[in-house]
This record gives sequence, C-alpha cells and structure tokens, in this order.
Amino acid sequence: MQINITGRHMDLTDALRDHAQSQLEKLDAEFPRLQTAHMVLDIEKHRHMAELVVHAPNHVVVDAKEETDDLYASIDRAVEKAEKQLRKIRDKMIDHKSQESLGELEAEVEERQSPKE
Repeated sequence: MQINITGRHMDLTDALRDHAQSQLEKLDAEFPRLQTAHMVLDIEKHRHMAELVVHAPNHVVVDAKEETDDLYASIDRAVEKAEKQLRKIRDKMIDHKSQESLGELEAEVEERQSPKE
C-alpha cells in the first residue's frame, strides 16, 4: 500500500510521521488489498484534526475524519473509523457472496433429492 502523510498549517515531526505510519501499517496488515492511504494532519488553534482517505479495489473509497485536542488521539481515532468502515464493507461483500453461493448450492441439493419421474 502506498502511504502519504501530509501536514497542513504545521511542520510534521518525525514522531508524528512514525506514529501515523505505524497506524496505517497496522491497517494494511488487516486489509492487505488496500491500494493507497492519504492522511492529512491539520492544526487550527486548539483543534487537532486527522483526515484519512483510503482507496481499495472495486472503487471502494473510505473517508474518516477526527478532531480532538491531541493529534495522536486524532490519528488513532481516524484509523479506527476507517477500519470499522472497511470491515463493514468487507463483511457485506462476504455475506452477499456467501448467500448467493448458498442459494445455488441449495437448488442443486433439491434437484438431486427430488425423485425423477
């Protein structure tokens, strides 16, 4: 996965960049098919914001924003939100596919069990 981290209205420190990088690598470990992740970190007075945009195959785009008083907490919560959205999308795809295949399997079983005349 390609990871981009951008700082808006601030200078990114190595510690912030490393923390965001490690959080996004954890996300990549759970969802290995992700293509890109772009995190924008922003500070406006006392508001610390983290915005995460993740692109995955099949035109899946996940956008997560979080605002707290601590930039590290904003990063963590934005990644958690994106993870929750990705998990929901993945589960929906898996459930949908399994129900289709389950319906086809049940139809085949019924055909085999019905007595032929």
